[in-house]
Amino acid sequence: MDQLIHYFQHIPSAHRALILAGGITVFWLMESAVPLTRFRYNKWRHAGINFFFTFTTIIINFLFALLLVFSSDWCQQHGAGILPWIGVPVWAQLIIGLLVLDLIGAYCIHWIQHKIKWMWKFHMIHHADTHVDTTTANRHHPVESVFRAVFTILAVIVAGAPMWLVMLYQSLSVVLSQFNHANIKLAPWFNRTVGWLLVTPAMHRIHHHYIRPETDSNYGNIFPFWDKLFGTYHRAPAYPLQYGLDVLEGRNDESLKQQLLLPFDKNIKTDY
Repeated sequence: MDQLIHYFQHIPSAHRALILAGGITVFWLMESAVPLTRFRYNKWRHAGINFFFTFTTIIINFLFALLLVFSSDWCQQHGAGILPWIGVPVWAQLIIGLLVLDLIGAYCIHWIQHKIKWMWKFHMIHHADTHVDTTTANRHHPVESVFRAVFTILAVIVAGAPMWLVMLYQSLSVVLSQFNHANIKLAPWFNRTVGWLLVTPAMHRIHHHYIRPETDSNYGNIFPFWDKLFGTYHRAPAYPLQYGLDVLEGRNDESLKQQLLLPFDKNIKTDY
């Protein structure tokens, strides 16, 4: 445990970049070997716009990095947050901390963006992708990346999470988001067993179905517990899934200009 703490307390930026690139590479290769849906599309061209949004997400996170570090250090110095208050062993800090960070930093902000109309218009870019694969994971409008960065900081303060735990959470979040967006076919036993602990592609792809109520379900990123606890869990429908959003039919989901300006288009229906 000490080695784990030391590594993530001082994780080099190069290693974080390798985690991001390595995850995409692994799941990209798996998509080629065992695809769930055989998309008829130019995979590289499709990835291009998603890589652009990945790059803008990295920039936003970099801009918020100092505030993230300050928040974590302040909590440690002043004993603020759940973890300092309850004073549990390191292994319990790991479990409780990851749960709190995932609940606030992923599930809550994701749910909120689906419920507040002006925030939903920025999140629509993520749902506009009609060929969901591992590159879709980081397809977030720059303004949405700001929302997520703010809630990550809020989660750190509520949890009172030390920096090593924050870095571990972010590393897991990146890889598991790439995993649960991946267009890969997994054995039923895998979804029944691993799916009890982690969000799998079978669970998350329902969230990308083009019509509601499926779109407004399965918000989880790492843990599936929150959807089941708060009543937002939805089982896979019997009919084939179609990705995208019905209100965006006829629009080009690979046009960078259209996607960047989408939140400001007054002609797009946002009513639920």
